[in-house]
Amino acid sequence: MIVSTRNELHTKASLAILEGLAKDKGLYIFDTFNKIDLNKCVNYNYQELSVYILSLVLDDYSIDEIKSCVYSAYDDKFDCKDIVEIHKLNDSADVLELYHGPTLAFKDMALTILPHLFTLAKKKNKVKADTIILTATSGDTGGASLSGFKDVDGVKLIVFYPNGKVSKLQEKQMLSFKSKNAKVIAYDGNFDDTQNFVKAMFNKYPKLSSSNSINLGRLVPQIVYYAYGYLQMVRNKEIKMGDKINVCVPTGNFGNILAAYIAYKMGLPVKNKVLADFFNTGIYDINRSFFKTNSPSMDILISSNLERLLYLLFGSTNRFMDDLKNKGRFELNKCELDKLNNFYGNYLDEEETLKIINSTFNEDHYLIDTHTAVSLGVYYKYKEDTLDNTKTLVISTASPYKFAPALIDALGIKCDGDEIEALSKFTNTPIPKVILGYKDEKKEFWAKEDVNRLFEEVLKEFNYEEN
Repeated sequence: MIVSTRNELHTKASLAILEGLAKDKGLYIFDTFNKIDLNKCVNYNYQELSVYILSLVLDDYSIDEIKSCVYSAYDDKFDCKDIVEIHKLNDSADVLELYHGPTLAFKDMALTILPHLFTLAKKKNKVKADTIILTATSGDTGGASLSGFKDVDGVKLIVFYPNGKVSKLQEKQMLSFKSKNAKVIAYDGNFDDTQNFVKAMFNKYPKLSSSNSINLGRLVPQIVYYAYGYLQMVRNKEIKMGDKINVCVPTGNFGNILAAYIAYKMGLPVKNKVLADFFNTGIYDINRSFFKTNSPSMDILISSNLERLLYLLFGSTNRFMDDLKNKGRFELNKCELDKLNNFYGNYLDEEETLKIINSTFNEDHYLIDTHTAVSLGVYYKYKEDTLDNTKTLVISTASPYKFAPALIDALGIKCDGDEIEALSKFTNTPIPKVILGYKDEKKEFWAKEDVNRLFEEVLKEFNYEEN
C-alpha cells in the first residue's frame, strides 16, 4: 500500500506518480514491502529485472504495461548493452557505474522511464489536460528531466537550477536541450533556495507535478540497480547468494540511498549503508552555512527524501517536519537514534576528494568523478573505522567528464584550453559522444524579486488550469 508520510493518506501508484507531492504535503512511500526472490531472477538481464521488481511495487500497472515502459526506456539510449556496468576495483570493492545513459548521470536510470510511467498514469486516470512538471535541480536532475520528457505529448516542463552553482558542463547540457514544451531557468540562490521556491509553488498551484525524487516514480526504478549490482556480484563469483554486502552511496537529496534502503526492506542482503552527519548525532539542523564544493550535486542542506526514511522507521513525520519548519532543526531521542544503527555516516572535504581521484587513477588506472570519489573515500574511512572487509558496492553516479575541471586539478594536468580534451588526452579515455553536441547558449536568469511574477507568466504561456 502507498501512503503519505504526514497523515498516512492512501493512494495507488499511478496517482502518486501524477501528483508528485501528496495533498497533505507529505511524500508517498510504501507501508508494506513485497519481497524480491533473488533466486528467481539470478539470470535476469537489466530489463527483465526491472519488469519483475517494478511489478512488485506499482500496484495498478499490469505486467504488459510495465514491460512497455521498461523496454521503451532502457534501450540504445544507453551506451552499454547491460544498461549499467560493474567494475571490480579491489578485493573488497566493486564500483557500480550508473552513468551510461543519455545525460551521463545516474538520474537517467529513473528519468528515462518516468515519462512512460507518467503518460500511462494520465491515461489510467483519464487526465486529458496538459500537465506542468516543475523541477529543481542541483545539476543532473535537470538535464535528465529535459532529456526524458523532451517533446512528450501533454507534458510541459520547467527546470530551475541555482545560478553559478552547477558545473559548467551541467549548465551547458541543460541549455542545449531545445524543446517546445520546456523552459530552463537560472535561479538567484543556492539549491536549497531553488528547492524552497519550487515547494512554495507546489503549495500555491496544487495541480503542478514533479520529476524530482519527491515523486515516487523517480524512486522506484532506482531499487532495481541495487538488486542488479548484487546479482552481478553473485554471477561474477564475488559473493554467494545470500551473502550480505555493504552499499556506499554519495547522497544529496537522499533519494539514491533511500532506494538502497527500500531494496533492503524488500529482502536484498545489505548490511550497512554509508551516509553522513545526521546518522552520527540524530540531529538534523539546516541552520548552517551553505558551501559550494567540487561535488555540486551533493551541495544540499535540506534532503527531501529523509522524510521517507523517518516515516519507515517511526511512522507519521509531522513532529519532525513541524520542528524543521518552526525551528530549522529536529533531534532524535536515544531510542530513535538506535534504530539507525545499520547506517554509517562520514564525509570528504574538497582536498580529500581530489586525492581520491588522483590515487584511484594512478594506482588503479580508473577514472572517477568527484561524487564517486566521495563515496569511495568514505568507504575507505569506514573500513579504517570498523575493520569491516565485507564486500561493498560503491555507487558511481556520474561520468568523470561532467566534472572535468576538478579532475584536471586532481591529476595535475596542464591545460590552457579545452579541459575535456585535455582530460581525455592525459588519461587516454574517450570523450562521451553526447558531450560533443553541447553548445554555449544564452541562459534565462530570474532574480528573487521577479520570480513570482515571471513564474505566473510562464504558467499562462503553458496554459495552466487549476480545474
